[in-house]
Amino acid sequence: VQLQASGGGFVQAGGSLRLSCAASGRTPSPYTMGWFRQAPGKERELVARVSWDGTTTYYDDSVKGRFTISRDFNKGTGYLDMTSLKREDTAVYYCAAVWGSNSAKIQAYEYNFWGQGTLVTVSS
Repeated sequence: VQLQASGGGFVQAGGSLRLSCAASGRTPSPYTMGWFRQAPGKERELVARVSWDGTTTYYDDSVKGRFTISRDFNKGTGYLDMTSLKREDTAVYYCAAVWGSNSAKIQAYEYNFWGQGTLVTVSS
């Protein structure tokens, strides 16, 4: 599975951004898609995760109620809609995939495929 992330940029606090993750390549098995972020000097952390069929989601407490993860099978694309952005959301965001239709994995090392990062900068 090849993943291509896009949509990062510069936004003022309180604003919104949509990140996209285009998936391509062979997918012999279902996979769960996740969005991670890594701020300078910090470890990469999972912010949201969505199951293969899009019905089960997970959010880190820091983004609950503000971020929404989804996926469009027709387009082979996953999304992270971010609203009410805060300065502390500033980070490089990565999309990732792990085999399994509804994986509960949260550690970065457990994910099998990664897209390149896209930078999100939130100013106050």
